[in-house]
Amino acid sequence: MYVVEDKGGAIALMLAALLFLGTWPAVLTLLERRGRLPQHTYLDYSITNLLAAVIIALTFGQIGSSKPDMPNFITQLSQDNWPPVLFAMAGGIVLSLGNLSTQYAWAFVGLSVTEVITSSITVVIGTTMNYFLDDRINRAEILFPGVGCFLIAVCLGSAVHSSNAADNEAKISGSSSNYQGKAWTTENSGISKDLQKQDVTNDLENGSSTTKVENAKAGTAEFLIQVENRRAIKVLGSSTLIGLAMVFFAGICFSLFSPAFNLATNDQWHTLKDGVPHLVVYTAFFYFSCSCFVLAIILNVYFLYHPILGLPRSSFKAYLNDWNGRQWALLAGFLCGFGNGFQFMGGQAAGYAAADAVQALPLVSTFWGVCLFGEYRKSSKRTYVLLFSMLFMFIVAVAVLMASSGHRKT
Repeated sequence: MYVVEDKGGAIALMLAALLFLGTWPAVLTLLERRGRLPQHTYLDYSITNLLAAVIIALTFGQIGSSKPDMPNFITQLSQDNWPPVLFAMAGGIVLSLGNLSTQYAWAFVGLSVTEVITSSITVVIGTTMNYFLDDRINRAEILFPGVGCFLIAVCLGSAVHSSNAADNEAKISGSSSNYQGKAWTTENSGISKDLQKQDVTNDLENGSSTTKVENAKAGTAEFLIQVENRRAIKVLGSSTLIGLAMVFFAGICFSLFSPAFNLATNDQWHTLKDGVPHLVVYTAFFYFSCSCFVLAIILNVYFLYHPILGLPRSSFKAYLNDWNGRQWALLAGFLCGFGNGFQFMGGQAAGYAAADAVQALPLVSTFWGVCLFGEYRKSSKRTYVLLFSMLFMFIVAVAVLMASSGHRKT
């Protein structure tokens, strides 16, 4: 079994996890903005997310000979270790609920703000719990000021979303196009009938268009309407509280999965029988991913037939026949699976509180949100000031959190 024991290796794993975990949300957001139902996307994502855990377990978890205190993955499957297994599975359940919430929240709140708020809540709650579970191996005088910076980032993230939503409303109401003065919601004919009737198949991210409407510039009212016509989840005119409520719920879920995984691998509550070794990180990650997969399949199959937020009804047969963008959804599952696995491997070496530095993933997601989706284009100066303040505070918080890294005694 491959074990990361030095701080340098742990930080390298965290950086890889940061890149992967910051990129996969952008892939799912891209598919939603191209009109693919999130239920279809999430079912594909869940398959490769589990497959990534299996690959990690059968490679890193099987390298080298098995030791009595650190058995290989397959050896440990037959041991009497169900209490930690249940902790790992509980972590997978809350992660699945959080991911499920964010796939809808991205549409309402935007990729950048969603990731900042959920990650900051994760750090404020989850890192504090991990610090005490890890027997305080991280430097508290450094760790908790970093947690405070994350809390400030949460407040700034909410302010950014509120300011940007006001900017978008002003763009729509002040537009000279043929939908000026209309309400935003399509149910109330908010988008002009002429525009609704057109076969909008614009690839806004790649700049191509097959409609008679010229491809709008990012940040304009026309751009917002074209995105609304194309995307799967219709959000214009919806209350901002819907999106923020989903974001905060997801943040609470995300804050619990890492402490649950910590309990699974280190058994701080002494639930194992005498002589039974702790779950190795690969075994815990396998059970963690299995529960995440099962819940995701159950909920998303249910949502196929009982959709929420105005999405059209689908079916399992329709999902199987939907190959539009499937390869990207499968890629997102691999990115998330390997990102979570690397985070846990680094956390087992340097402490799970320090491993929460991978919550810097909004820095990656914001890059994709601005460059790929045109978020915050042509916004007000107030929005830009808040955005840069949020990102600056986030960078400071991550740097401080990584500086608190310790070393777990084995």
